[in-house]
Amino acid sequence: QVHLVESGGGLVQPGGSLRLTCTAPRMITSVFTMYTKAWYRQVPGKQRELVAQITDGRTTTYAASVKGRFAISRDNSRKTVTLQMNNLQPDDTAVYYCSFILNEENYWGQGTQVTVSS
Repeated sequence: QVHLVESGGGLVQPGGSLRLTCTAPRMITSVFTMYTKAWYRQVPGKQRELVAQITDGRTTTYAASVKGRFAISRDNSRKTVTLQMNNLQPDDTAVYYCSFILNEENYWGQGTQVTVSS
């Protein structure tokens, strides 16, 4: 079982920034590196969508709506993956989920709410 712990959500004004962090405290580093890491988001009534993804080779992928504003990174020694979100807009409001992916199977964190509002 993959245990993921997310933090960093909250309320921010348009144009503001937030940093989301996901840790895998029970995972040994060698296993941590096996997974592709990603952040997804979901709003009520819509499908969960991929926001950003990073492989262990540091190849990154971003949704078109966040490219240039969000940055995903990972730190194997700390077993963390981070999503830096800048210039947040109301359309970014959602529950954000950390996901580890291996052999096309997703493992999920509990989700953290991000609300962008004035």
